Amino acid sequence: MNRHTRKMLLKIAAAIAVVVTATVVFLPAAYAAPGTITTNVNVRSGPGTNYAVVDVAQRGEQVDVQQCRGSWCYITKPGPDGWVSASYLSAGGRRVNPGQPGLSFGFSVGPDGPTFNFGVGQPRPPIVVRPQPQPVFSEVCFYDRTRFRGASTCLEAGDSIRNLGNWADRISSIDNPDGLRVQVCSETSYRNCRTYTTSASSLGDFDDYIASVRVR
Repeated sequence: MNRHTRKMLLKIAAAIAVVVTATVVFLPAAYAAPGTITTNVNVRSGPGTNYAVVDVAQRGEQVDVQQCRGSWCYITKPGPDGWVSASYLSAGGRRVNPGQPGLSFGFSVGPDGPTFNFGVGQPRPPIVVRPQPQPVFSEVCFYDRTRFRGASTCLEAGDSIRNLGNWADRISSIDNPDGLRVQVCSETSYRNCRTYTTSASSLGDFDDYIASVRVR
């Protein structure tokens, strides 16, 4: 392998290492905690005064705190992001404890990676989405043969048909599992009627002799 190729591979490896390190150290934006700058403070490229100043955060400026290390916290804001001393941050209107600043923002970084504790220090319970119950409609079905056989047509509670038309003088059995009040009439416009509140596998003298119905 020539020197130029080796140099390029080393650069690629270094870039990958930086990306992996950033993924482990910094919290995703979705988990950032809100903070407020309490006085004008230098924003530095690393967690300490020996790092270069990249910006100055202004008093009262709202920032997102992504993680804390020691007494320093990494913030994101409009303009250059970087590290500030936790002594110049407040969380929820209260000053941050510089000794354990992560606790003030509801997270800490331990040996197993970042952990998040919002609210009173307990993880939020998972959101459970329960399916909504589907409405159940009671219905009555009419068959053109006895014992619930053959072609059928069904009606719900509240339906009524003054003139059955093509179904006139065809109904021979009624399936009424929900016990609805079913009125069947031998003439149109609900004349000469009888009422069923149960199923009927045959209709006796009303077999093939129904011209109007209503369900209640």
